[in-house]
Amino acid sequence: MARTLYNRLGEIKGITKLVDDVVDLHMGNPTISPRFVPYRDQPDRLRLIKQHTVHFFCAGAGGPQEYKGRDMVTTHKGMNISEQEFMAVVDDILEAMDVNNYGDEEKKDVLAILYSLKGGVIRL
Repeated sequence: MARTLYNRLGEIKGITKLVDDVVDLHMGNPTISPRFVPYRDQPDRLRLIKQHTVHFFCAGAGGPQEYKGRDMVTTHKGMNISEQEFMAVVDDILEAMDVNNYGDEEKKDVLAILYSLKGGVIRL
């Protein structure tokens, strides 16, 4: 039986670590840090955002978690996210995957998910 992306990413524990690492990279990425650094002073809000991201990622990767947050269009409405910012997020995710020793298959599958969401994040 084929393992799901959820299994291959280490299930909720591995995905939580990946999300934590990605957010840390976002905080230091000059292209997108202005959107993330303000949450350093709002630890409860940051924790909630991470929790929603973990559940979203788990559900999208084939895990049993139920995502109860907003859809991508609603979440990103009015944020005017640029192509450059979207690509900075993708780059940070791939870097975090490298740091966590994920293979090319996992990266390819995550990239497919990210690009499937692009139209809901970047609203022209």
